[in-house]
Amino acid sequence: MKAIPYGKAEPRPGSDNWLLRYELQLAHPLDHVWAAVATPAGLGQWLAVPEPWEPKLGGATTFTWQNGDEKGGPPTVDEGRITAWDPGRVAEYTLALHGRARFHLEANGPGGTVLRFTNEVRDIGEEERNSRLAGWHNHLELLGAALDGEPYDWSGWTLTRYRELLGEYGGQG
Repeated sequence: MKAIPYGKAEPRPGSDNWLLRYELQLAHPLDHVWAAVATPAGLGQWLAVPEPWEPKLGGATTFTWQNGDEKGGPPTVDEGRITAWDPGRVAEYTLALHGRARFHLEANGPGGTVLRFTNEVRDIGEEERNSRLAGWHNHLELLGAALDGEPYDWSGWTLTRYRELLGEYGGQG
């Protein structure tokens, strides 16, 4: 998989929210990318384990993030709802801690997919925005690896790559 392009943070006009935005050109068919971003088995390979899982508009979900701190602290549990659901095209999760995370997919030729990912968060300040950009970037790299047949082994999680990305996004690594 080629490198993940850097994300951007943009203020949302008329609100105190910010939109974190990424666009990825993936060399994988749309149905494979959909399975990775909109099923418990797929999400668990690179992001979080969703349980409960009600795959429908308004459905309940709770994401248990698999990456904790390096001290072995408990994983983050983030309750939410599915706030947009168009199978094969749009999956959006609005979570208490991580805001609104939206995956918009579009076929790009016979074996490719354009993934437009956005994360809308309340105004959390530049340092936290950089941290979120680095965190999502790290997870999107893990998505790419999972799509390439290499799901992440969470038992080996460290903050090393996140810290590198945080420095690149202008944060304190």
